[in-house]
Amino acid sequence: MKDLTRGPIPGLVLALSIPLAAGMLLQTIYFFVDLYFVAQLGDAAIAGVSAAGNLMFLVFAMTQMLSVGTVALVSQAVGRKDQAEANHIFNQSVALGALCAAVTLAGGYAIAESYMRLFAANEAIVATGVTFLDWFLPGLALQYALAVMASGLRGTGIVKPTMVVQALTVVLNALLAPVLIAGWLTGTPLGVAGAALATTISVAVGVAALTAYFLRLEHYVAFDVSQWKPQLGAWRRILNIGLPSGGEFAFIGIFIGVMYWAIRDFGGAAQAGFGVGSRINQMIFVPAMAVSFAVAPIAGQNFGARQAERVRETFRVAAIYEVALMIALTALVQWQAEWFARLFTAEPDVIAACVEYLRYISWNFIGAGIIWTCSALFQGIGNTWPPFAASGMRILIFALPAIWMARQPWFEMRHAFMLSVATVLVQAVVAYLLLRRELAKRLTFA
Repeated sequence: MKDLTRGPIPGLVLALSIPLAAGMLLQTIYFFVDLYFVAQLGDAAIAGVSAAGNLMFLVFAMTQMLSVGTVALVSQAVGRKDQAEANHIFNQSVALGALCAAVTLAGGYAIAESYMRLFAANEAIVATGVTFLDWFLPGLALQYALAVMASGLRGTGIVKPTMVVQALTVVLNALLAPVLIAGWLTGTPLGVAGAALATTISVAVGVAALTAYFLRLEHYVAFDVSQWKPQLGAWRRILNIGLPSGGEFAFIGIFIGVMYWAIRDFGGAAQAGFGVGSRINQMIFVPAMAVSFAVAPIAGQNFGARQAERVRETFRVAAIYEVALMIALTALVQWQAEWFARLFTAEPDVIAACVEYLRYISWNFIGAGIIWTCSALFQGIGNTWPPFAASGMRILIFALPAIWMARQPWFEMRHAFMLSVATVLVQAVVAYLLLRRELAKRLTFA
C-alpha cells in the first residue's frame, strides 16, 4: 500500500501517471498491432474489425463501472486506514466481475450479427466483423478480471505490477499477430479471426500472471473466497459510484456508433478511415488519460483522510498537466495527421478520410482533458452522477443533430466532426461548473 495523503501533490500525480501511461500505451499497442496486420487484408477487414471493436467500448463501460467503484471505495478505506473494508470491497468486486463476464459472453454472441448489420456499409464488412467477434468475445470477458485486480491495486496506490503484466501481454500479442493473422511460420493465415485470437490468448496469459502476483505477493487486498458470496449492500455501493462512470464509456460507444451510422453512405473507405483515426486517437490520448487515472486514487485517499485542501490541489495540478498535454497533442496531430494515417494503410481514400477526421477532432483534445480531470475528482470523492449527466447531455446534443444532418442531401463527414467539437466544449464547461459546486458541498469537514 502507498500512502497518498502525504508528500507533494505534483510529485504524486507524476509518480502514478508515468507507469499508468506506460501500461495504457502498451494496452493500446494491442489494437495497433492487430490493426497493422488487418490493414493488409483490405478496406472491408479494417472497417469490419473497427466496427466490431466498438463493442469493446460497451465492455470497457462495464469494466470502468467496476474499476471506478472499486478504486473509489478502496482508496477511501485506505485513507481511513481501514484495511478490512478495503479487502471486503475488493472481493465483492471480484464476484461482481465474474457475473459481468458471463453476461458479456452470452449477450455478445446473441447480438453479434444484428449489431454488425446495423452499422456496416456492406455484406463483406458484416462478415469480417462477425468472424472477428466470434474469437474476440472471450478476450473481452477476461477484461473484467484484469480490471478488478488492477483497480484493487490502484486504490492502494500500487500501479507497477499492472504495467509489467500489460507489457507481457503486448509482447505476446505482437508475436502471435503475424503468426495467426498472416500465417507466418505456420503457412495457415487466419485473417481477422487470427487478430481476435491473438488478443484473447494474450489477455488470458495476463489474467494468469496478475492472479499469480495476487496469490504470492499482494497482502493489503487479497483474494478471500469466503467474501465472494454476493452482498447486495456492497454491490450497491460499488455500482452507485461506478455505474455513472461506466455510463460515460457507454456514451463513447454510442457516439462512435452514431458516427459509423452517419458516414456509412460514404462507403467502406470512409468507415475504414474513421476506424483508423479512432484507434490513433486512443494512442494519442494515453498520456492525458494516465493523469486522470492517477488523480482518482489520490483524491480518494485524501478525501477519506478528510484533507480538503489536498483534494483541491489535486484538481489544480491535474488540470494544468492535462491542458498542457492536450495543447501539445493538438499541435502534433495538426502537423502530422497524414503520417499517423500512413502507418496503417496505403489506400489514398482511407488516408484522406482518416486525416480529415483527425484534423477536425483534435480540436476536442483540450476540452476532453478538462472533462477527464473533473471526472477523476468526482470519482475520488465518490459521486460520479454529475459527470454522467454532463456526458448524457453531450450525447443528446450530438446524436440528435447528427442523425438529422446525415439525412440531408448537403451532409458531409466534416459536419459531424465539427458538431463533435462544439458539443465537447459545452460538456467541458458544464463538468467544471458541476465540480465547483460539488467541492463546495463535500469538502466541508468538521
